[in-house]
Amino acid sequence: MKRKNLIRNILMIAILGIAIMFFTNVIFASSSAKIIVETANLRETADEDSKILEQLSLNDEVEVLQKTNNWYQVKTEDNITGYLREDLIEVSGDVEDNTTTEEVNTNTENTTVEENTEGTVAEETGKRIVKENTKLKIVPVINATDIIEVKQNDEVTIIETIGDWVCIEKDTTKGWIRSDKLMTLEEKTKQDEEVKAKAEAEKKAEEEAKAKEQQTKTKYASSTTVNVRKEASKDSEIIAQISQNTAVEVISEEGGWAKVKVNGKEGYIASNLLSDKKTEVTTSSRGSNETRKPNTENKTNNTTSVPGKGATVVETAKKYIGYSYKYGAAGPTSFDCSGFTSYIFKLHGVSLSRTAKAQYSNGTAVSRSNLQPGDLVMFGPSVSGINHVGIYIGGGQIVHAANPSRGVTIDTINSGYYNNNYVGARRVI
Repeated sequence: MKRKNLIRNILMIAILGIAIMFFTNVIFASSSAKIIVETANLRETADEDSKILEQLSLNDEVEVLQKTNNWYQVKTEDNITGYLREDLIEVSGDVEDNTTTEEVNTNTENTTVEENTEGTVAEETGKRIVKENTKLKIVPVINATDIIEVKQNDEVTIIETIGDWVCIEKDTTKGWIRSDKLMTLEEKTKQDEEVKAKAEAEKKAEEEAKAKEQQTKTKYASSTTVNVRKEASKDSEIIAQISQNTAVEVISEEGGWAKVKVNGKEGYIASNLLSDKKTEVTTSSRGSNETRKPNTENKTNNTTSVPGKGATVVETAKKYIGYSYKYGAAGPTSFDCSGFTSYIFKLHGVSLSRTAKAQYSNGTAVSRSNLQPGDLVMFGPSVSGINHVGIYIGGGQIVHAANPSRGVTIDTINSGYYNNNYVGARRVI
């Protein structure tokens, strides 16, 4: 009987011991902890330099698995297993100190970490470009303290990524920035190409619009009768004739000729016979017909009247359009303004003074309203300051040696510099 009681007592003690061990394990397994700092880094191993798996906030709760030195192995509500320093958490209950078994379980625990954190932490490093001006944060939280500002198009280096936040390095300074504020070098290159393509497209559209505007520009016949020719040549067939101040639609201009459309026909008119504005028409003191300007495009054999002689001078002067300007030169291949007028009139037996100011005393004075082809026209701030001279060709235009960049050319005197600095005119033939 005593033997049976002894056996029964031993069994009871064994059962009680097993129960105590079971409940003790349950308690150990269910120990919990609370984060006691604003931000705590959950790391892959019990090491301050270990990779950050997740960042936990104040009062977040975790399940404590074991303790190793001054680190706790914990599991988050998202089933991510990692390590927290003991000064970052407040543990409830007793926790088994498993320092001696840490090395044995390292491989198994690391495997678990990799499995549980897949998709949570991106192994993304390398160079990136900042999309817009923004501030680096000390921790990956919107309202965290700012460190420095990074500028648009700054190049930075990614250190690690957690969720939508990226830890970057800029000039030895590290901080956190949202990933949507960055782009890859390839994306930057593509963006630059798109911007360049857009700029080129806008430039092309602007040029096309300008060309279209030029194509539809309206000008006016500046001589009494203007020939519209089939081709851009003085020897080409005349397909129409228009009178002074007739409006034409200029399609294009090249080589001293304008392709025009007038009265439903397309043809060519010498550019010097067209003006941007209508030509002023004057009447005699009796109110008779308007003063006519001859068509200088066509050659004339009329040398008996003053206008005819002037037209001949004009025709000679036009042959030198395109010749170079050189200060002090008086032909035959380069000219200054007074050198040009002296040379042209010398070819017609008329001697002029050498300078523009001196030529103002040659011949007789002519009013601006009575200008005729072949008249000398002077320019400057005043009579005593005359500094330029040209030959009037009709239609409010002169042929002259303009300057070193333009040489001998044709300009209007009805607008711009020559209109504002007109001094007077002289008739010398």
